[in-house]
Amino acid sequence: MCKHVLIVDDEKDIVDLLRLYLENHGIRVIEANSGIEALDRINEDIDLALVDIMMPGFNGYEVTKRIRERYNIPIIILSAKNEDYDKILGLQLGADDYITKPFNPMEVAARVQAQLRRYFELKGHSPQEEIEPNIVVGDLLLDRNSCILLKSGIDVPITSTEFKLLSFFMGNAGRVLTKQQIFEHVWDEIYIDDNALMVHISKIRDKIEDDPKKPVYLKTIRGLGYKFEKKVQSDG
Repeated sequence: MCKHVLIVDDEKDIVDLLRLYLENHGIRVIEANSGIEALDRINEDIDLALVDIMMPGFNGYEVTKRIRERYNIPIIILSAKNEDYDKILGLQLGADDYITKPFNPMEVAARVQAQLRRYFELKGHSPQEEIEPNIVVGDLLLDRNSCILLKSGIDVPITSTEFKLLSFFMGNAGRVLTKQQIFEHVWDEIYIDDNALMVHISKIRDKIEDDPKKPVYLKTIRGLGYKFEKKVQSDG
């Protein structure tokens, strides 16, 4: 099935370059040259969005935020802004990845394919073996067939990257997972920016912990990585 990628960038040369590489992989490209145009073109048929930051109308941060409010598709930010603050802000607003300009178009194409592969595997849009059954820890239930997180029976919206992280953490509850193990399992890479991982961890804690500053589920193991507690003690 042909995948549809929305490229949001006001630089025509960049859009044409990315179109060339993505279409060589059988991906259909939809173009938007401003934030306003991107929000007009986003729909249920779009499988991934590549979003520039500096654009006329709504900037890429606002576009990312608005897409994330309506859709769970992967979002990759492309930007010449390469400070840690800019990357962290993009991830906090819901982006799954952040690539700085100038970039290698082959790398962008590879990251797009990786995000699409994980997204469709998690959502069951491609033939897969049956996903393992639900995982329950404390008042959390992760439905790995429907890709839904419930806390005390209430649906908690999560992104595809957050689902992948939670599935890995909760499926290995009680074990200390190193950053390298997390990078390799969730991103298929040996190393990802530590700040990016910390942002995703922080967002997950905001959603699953009663007090994110005093986590009882997702613990940091200093110098090693993270551990998802296998049993959580109740206050009662």
